[in-house]
Amino acid sequence: MGLAWYARRLRSMTPREVAWRAGRAGRDLLAPSLDGLTDQELFGADDPLAETALQRFRENIGRPVLLCRDRALEIARDHPDQVASVIAAADRAVEGHVRYFGYPEVTLGRPVDWNYDPVADVHWPRVPASRIDHRTSVGDPKWIWELARLQHLPWLAEAWLFTGDERYAAAAFDQLDSWIDQNPPGIGVAWRGAFEVGVRAISIAVALQGLRESRLLTPERFRKITRVLSQGAARCRRDRSLYSSANNHLVGELAGLATVAILFPDVGPAPRWERHTIRALAVEANRQILPDGAGAEQAVGYQIFTAELLLTVAVLLDSRGDRPPTEIVDALNRSADYLAAFVGDRDPDPRYGDDDEGFALRLGPEPLRTVRDHLGAVAAFTGNAAATRVGRETVSSAWLRRTAGVGNSEDVSPGDFFAPQGGMVVLRSGERRLTVDVGPLGYLSPAAHGHADALSITLSVGGDELIGDPGAASYYGHPDWRTVHRGTRAHATVTVDGFDQSVIGGPFLWTRHARTRVRSVDLIRGVVDVEHDGYRRLSDPVAHRRFVIAPSEWQAVAVIDVITGCGTHEARTSWPVHPALDVTAAGNEHLVTRTGTSVLQILHGASRDLVREEWKGEKTTGLGWWSRRLESREPSWLVGARTVGSVPLAMATVLTPLGSRGAHASHLEVAVNAAEITVAWRVGETGYRIEIDTIAGSVRYRDS
Repeated sequence: MGLAWYARRLRSMTPREVAWRAGRAGRDLLAPSLDGLTDQELFGADDPLAETALQRFRENIGRPVLLCRDRALEIARDHPDQVASVIAAADRAVEGHVRYFGYPEVTLGRPVDWNYDPVADVHWPRVPASRIDHRTSVGDPKWIWELARLQHLPWLAEAWLFTGDERYAAAAFDQLDSWIDQNPPGIGVAWRGAFEVGVRAISIAVALQGLRESRLLTPERFRKITRVLSQGAARCRRDRSLYSSANNHLVGELAGLATVAILFPDVGPAPRWERHTIRALAVEANRQILPDGAGAEQAVGYQIFTAELLLTVAVLLDSRGDRPPTEIVDALNRSADYLAAFVGDRDPDPRYGDDDEGFALRLGPEPLRTVRDHLGAVAAFTGNAAATRVGRETVSSAWLRRTAGVGNSEDVSPGDFFAPQGGMVVLRSGERRLTVDVGPLGYLSPAAHGHADALSITLSVGGDELIGDPGAASYYGHPDWRTVHRGTRAHATVTVDGFDQSVIGGPFLWTRHARTRVRSVDLIRGVVDVEHDGYRRLSDPVAHRRFVIAPSEWQAVAVIDVITGCGTHEARTSWPVHPALDVTAAGNEHLVTRTGTSVLQILHGASRDLVREEWKGEKTTGLGWWSRRLESREPSWLVGARTVGSVPLAMATVLTPLGSRGAHASHLEVAVNAAEITVAWRVGETGYRIEIDTIAGSVRYRDS
C-alpha cells in the first residue's frame, strides 16, 4: 500500500491507538521472532522429555474430550453418509488435493512446500513475518493463509477415529512435522498477524486431541507441537487486535489462545491465559453480537464465524465440566434467534457484507457453511429452540452435541421483524420474504467488512432468490472486483451522481460512513421509512430517503426513492437479479423469467424523464456479476432506471412476483408536489395509489 493509504488508515485511529501501534511496530523491528517458553516452563523441571505431560494428555487429565473413538462410532452409526464424506475429504488431504475459495483445485507437492502458492506460482519468503507486506504481494495471501490454517488436520483425526486406519494419523503427523520445520514461530507469512495464528491453533490442538492415542504421537513430537502451540498462544496474547481492529480478528485470537490453554493446562502460563481470555471473550460476545442478535460487522458470514469461535470455546469448557460464561451462551442464543427468524422454514440464506468462508473448526467436509448448518451446531450445544427447528444436522453438530441445552430459548415462528441495532427489517407475506437494510455501514471506524448498501433490498419467493446481494467477489485476488462489489451501484439501492454512499479508503477501510436514520417501521402495515446522509458530502448536498410499502395483502411491493436537497442530480436505481434468472426489457419494465416462466415484473417510474438500464457481465464497468464464492463470479442481470433533474426527484419501482395467477402492473405514474408524493399504478381493473407526506412522514395507501 502507498503512503496515501497509511495516511487514511491513521485518520481512522485515535491518538492512543497510533501510539500503541507505533510501539508495537518498534518492538517487532527489534525482536521480529517470538521468544518461546523453555521446556522447563512448558512441562516442569521434573519432566524434561514431556513423557508425563504426554501421558496426562492421552488420559485427558484436567482437560476436555471433544474427539474420541466412542463418540466417533456413534456418529458413524447415526450419520453414515456424512461420515463417508469426511473420510473422502481426509483421503484427498492425504493425497495433497486442496481447493480454496473459487480458485481451482491443486495438488500439493511431496514433500509439501508450505510457503508455495501453486495457483499464483508464488513462493512466499522465509523472513520475519513483520517484514512481509501481504497487501502488495503478487499472490493472494488469503490462499496461503487458508493452507496454513491446517484445517484439514481435524479431518485426518476424525478419519483415524472412524476407521482405525493408521495412514490418516501418519499423514497428519507427517504434514504437521513438515509445517513446523518450515514455519518456525515468527517466520514466514503464516505468522503474519495473530489472527491466523489463533485459527490455526484451534485446528492443531483439536486434531492432536483426537490423535492422542496414536502410537505415532511420541514424546518428542508432543514436545515439538506443544512448543509451537504455546508460542502461537503467546503471540495471540501479545499481538491481539485492539482499538479499531478489534473485530472478528480479536475473537479468533482469543479463541485460539483459549483453546490452547484449555487443552494444554500443563503449559506454565495456561491457567492465567485461560482466566484472562475467557473474560475477554465474554466482553466481545456482548460487543460483536448485538442485543437484537445481529452481527456488529454487518456481514452474515462474519457473524457465523464469530459465533462459531465463541461456540468452540464454550463447548470445550462445557466438556471439561465447567459452565461457559453466560455472556457467551446468551450471545449464541440471540444470534441463533436472529438468523433463524431470517431464514424461516425455507427462505434462502441472507447475504450482505463480506464473507471469506471462514470456519472456526472444520469437522465436516462442506466447503461452505450455510446458516442452517450453523444453526444445527448451535442447537446441538445450547438447545436453542428456533435453531433446533430450522437447523440442519451435520457431522459438526454431532460432535458438539450435549445431552441438555445450556440456554434454551422460546421458539417463535418466523414472521415480520425489525432488528433495530443491526438495522434489518424483514417483511413476509405468504412465501414472499422482503428485507430492507437500515443499518450502519459496519463495525468500528474502518467498517472493514461492510458494504455501501444502505437501504438496499432483497426479495425471495418460495425459497428462491429473485433480487439479492451480489456477494463479496474478492479480497486480494481481483481488486477491481472488490471495488465494484462493495460499492453502492452493485446493490439494490440508489446511486446519486455515480458516487458510492460511503467513501472507500482501501480494500478494508471506509474513510467516510453513510449514516442511516430510521424514521419509522410499521410491521403491521408493512411500511418502512428510512434515509441516509451519504450524499450530504456532494458540492450540492442531497439526502436519499426510501419508502418501502409492502402490505401483506398486496401482491406487489412498492419502493419509492426520494432525493432532496439542492441542485441538479442523476439518480439511478439498481436491482441485482439472481444468476439463475433471465431478463427481457420493454418500455419501462423488466420481466424476470426462470426457464421461460415469468417470476417477477420490475416496473419503473419517476417524476422526471426516465431511462431503463440493464447490464450483464460487463467487463469495463464490472456491472452485472454475481459471486457465490470468494474469488469467483458469474454473469447475472443488474437492471434499473436512471433519471436526471433538479431536486426533489422521486423514483418508484413496483416489484410484482408472478405466480400462476400473478397479474402484471401497468400505468405507473409518479408525481411530486412540494412535500407531497403520489404514486399510482394498475393491475388489471384494480388501481393502487400511495400518498406520502414527506414532512409529516405519513404514508397512505389504498387499492380499488
